Amino acid sequence: MFEWKPEYSVLIPEIDAQHKRLFALAAELHAAMAQGKAKSVLEQSLAQLVDYTQVHFAAEEQYMARYDYPESIAHKAQHDQLTAQVIDLQKRFARGEQALSINLMVFLKNWLEGHIAGSDQRYSAYIRSKRAA
Repeated sequence: MFEWKPEYSVLIPEIDAQHKRLFALAAELHAAMAQGKAKSVLEQSLAQLVDYTQVHFAAEEQYMARYDYPESIAHKAQHDQLTAQVIDLQKRFARGEQALSINLMVFLKNWLEGHIAGSDQRYSAYIRSKRAA
């Protein structure tokens, strides 16, 4: 379900490596869910995904700031919205109020792929043009 594809590349090696790691963490969470792993295992996988997502978003935002990317505020707002949603999910899951489901996995997959294919490709093109200038 979570598989890195070459067309996701933003042609910034550090960011591509982080995106690949996000796909791997999401795949681990999906596999644990599909195998019916214990709640503690799922909580740990979800926590790793949430933590690494925040590290990755911070790295992207540093690139955007360094190159004065004009859409950085809107891009950060997308990051903040997903972060808030996933942290809320994480809390509800820990309290037993939310189950991890295939619908959640599809949401994460669609968000990740859509964000990389859209917003990330735009800032990447901008940064690469600034580097070439």
